[in-house]
Parts: sequence; C-alpha cells; structure tokens
Amino acid sequence: MDRNAVLSRIRELGVVPVVRAQSGDEALALIEALRLGGIDVIELTMTVPGAVEIIRELSKKKHDFVLGAGTVLDPETARACMLAGAQFIVSPATDEATITCCRTYGVPIMSGALTPTEVVKAWKAGADMVKVFPCGAVGGASYLKALKAPLPQIELIPTGGVSLESAGEFIKAGASAVGAGADLVDVKKLRAGEPQAITERARRYLAEVAKARA
Repeated sequence: MDRNAVLSRIRELGVVPVVRAQSGDEALALIEALRLGGIDVIELTMTVPGAVEIIRELSKKKHDFVLGAGTVLDPETARACMLAGAQFIVSPATDEATITCCRTYGVPIMSGALTPTEVVKAWKAGADMVKVFPCGAVGGASYLKALKAPLPQIELIPTGGVSLESAGEFIKAGASAVGAGADLVDVKKLRAGEPQAITERARRYLAEVAKARA
C-alpha cells in the first residue's frame, strides 16, 4: 500500500488506536480485538517490548490491516520500523530529521505538536498529518476547532484525552481522525479475559465517527 493509500485509509476510518502493552503477546491480542471490531489501522508504540520485531513478524505474515509505529522519537528508530514493515510513523513531538527520513522512504508521518507555531512548523517540515498532543489537556474539541480556523489546510489528529464521548466532537471540530489510547485500547479488559469488550468499544468508536460525519 503506497503513501497516499495509507493516508486515505486513515482518513476514511477516522480512528487510530494507540496500542500500548507490557508484552508482545498482549499487543497482538489487543490488535486482534480491535480488528474484530472493524478497526484496521493500528499504531503500535515503541514502548511495547520488542515492538520492531512484532512489526517485522506481522509484515512477514502479510497482515490485512494498516500497521504503523508510534512513539518514534528519532530517525534511527523510524528507519528500523519502516524496514520492518511499518506503513506509517507517529511521534509525540516534531523532529525534522525523522520527518526527512520518512519522506525519503515515502512513508507517511504524523508529527506531534500542540501550539499553532508547533503545528505550522511540523507541517512546513513535511509532516503528512499533525498529531495534536495532548489535546484533551488544553481544551479538547474546542481547542482543535480554534486551531483549524486559521489552519484549514493542515490535517490534524487529536490525541491524548480522546474518549468515546468526545470522539464525535473532535470530528465535528475538523479532525481528520482521532488517536485513541486507553479509553479504546483497554488492556485491563484484556487481562480480565474480556477482549470482546474492546471489540465492542471499537465498533462504538466507528459508529460515533460515522454519526459525526453524517
């Protein structure tokens, strides 16, 4: 899948789940629960033990979802993830060397930013989308709407504090998609033997996005 196809799929789906786990097996179980709920875009964070190897193994198996690497802080890690098969890169901050690396490989990058100055800097540096983080801590959907007013040409993905209740409001405020962490990817449910709760949550997130767009 090429760069434009990956970006189109992210926009179309409207939800990017942030998968954090304490082991590779846990991460794989979370990914499966999300996929059963209809979410076929996954951000696997570098905080998961052996994350790059998980990406490599999934890529060898020709998985049928869009797999990205998250919490990427430098070009060396970005390159390792892309060579392993990551189809997009996400960072909580803006690092121009990492953006340049991703552009060289033709892989989409979502760089983190918060203020208008940071958002524009990330966009001018070549970020395909800008991850507004931590959006929930500075006003949520109302903050995103305020950012979009003077910057309609920049695609924004709010992350940090996104919930089932606020996902639709973020979409209405102009988000291209929402980045959802623990509220969607609830590892406690998995550990309690309730992966179906995550699957159902995934379906509800997608329904909220569709409702907001309608």
